[in-house]
Amino acid sequence: MELAVHFGAGNIGRGFIGALFSQSGYHVTFVDIADQIINQLNEEKQYQVKLATAEQESMTIKNVSGLNNMTQESDVIEAIKQAVYLTTAIGPNILPHIAPLIAKGLAERVKDNDEKLYVIACENQISATDLLKGYIFEHLDSETKEKLEGKVYFFNSAVDRIVPLQNNQGSLDVLVEPYYEWVVETSDNIPPVEGMKMVADLAPFIERKLFTVNTGHAVIAYLGYLAKKSTIDQTLADEEIVKQVQATLGETGAYLIHEYGLDPEEHGQYIDKIIHRFQNAYLNDDVTRVGRSPLRKLGPNDRLVRPAVEANKSGLSYTNLAKAIASALLFDYQDDPEAVKLQAMIKENGLPSVLKEVSGLAENSEITVEVIRYYDLLKK
Repeated sequence: MELAVHFGAGNIGRGFIGALFSQSGYHVTFVDIADQIINQLNEEKQYQVKLATAEQESMTIKNVSGLNNMTQESDVIEAIKQAVYLTTAIGPNILPHIAPLIAKGLAERVKDNDEKLYVIACENQISATDLLKGYIFEHLDSETKEKLEGKVYFFNSAVDRIVPLQNNQGSLDVLVEPYYEWVVETSDNIPPVEGMKMVADLAPFIERKLFTVNTGHAVIAYLGYLAKKSTIDQTLADEEIVKQVQATLGETGAYLIHEYGLDPEEHGQYIDKIIHRFQNAYLNDDVTRVGRSPLRKLGPNDRLVRPAVEANKSGLSYTNLAKAIASALLFDYQDDPEAVKLQAMIKENGLPSVLKEVSGLAENSEITVEVIRYYDLLKK
């Protein structure tokens, strides 16, 4: 049985990427530092993925095991030597921390293995695999980098599946939405994985996903939080918020249509489909889960600021995106470390300085001025 090594044994790893590998006939070795999950994977060797529908259909995911990358480094290296695929779903900010170990595994692998390995970072980040490759190459000498040529391939991807906070009380089982999309950028003929779609140019797919699904999700979460709503579906019961989400995705859509020549009618249908997915009450998805990590989500290349900047460059409207950015700046959830840090930064340095540091926006830019205007309105 061929092997897939997957970094990240959390709900997304188990409920999405790992599940697809298992269903495609691979043995999946999850790599993580969460001892309880790793031990359970090795003891139970299977778990259930349940769909968030009225019927709660489920599928059994088998042929799984786990390794702790903190305490079982040599075993992880051995797994990398044997794998066909190496994937991640661990968070973009964690990629630099796992890169040294992956580098060790690759260095050992190419000494005596000419089989091809495919590395794919499955993160909510544009060009995440390119980033991971850069972090890995920092830990490799030039000779080893040359040996990787023709043996180890790095492919960018776009991933889309809603996996809410789980109420599984120590179980490995995962609740996920029925819909998913995994698009990989390659023209090569690579080993098949159920549910993986291959395209020659990923940019339209990843930006369409990031600036529709992720932007929309974030806007709902931050506006819902301000309106004291508990869950995403409860937030979307408010017609005014739905209109605001549609207006924001209308702006990101105008940029995507302008940039990639998307069909306006088809993209409008895509937006409607995404909002319908968010309305799934069976997900019971907390606004605080979706809104967490606002510093990352306010980054210059992320879901709120990037489309606003690109719209501004193209002479398109960005006023609703500015309102979305303002709502994110007001996310003061005390149990989220990034939210706490963000509020402290605003208090200490003021909004223009924070937008420059966190979002890369000039302090006197048109977007900054518009964001501050909405911030003051929303705060009232």
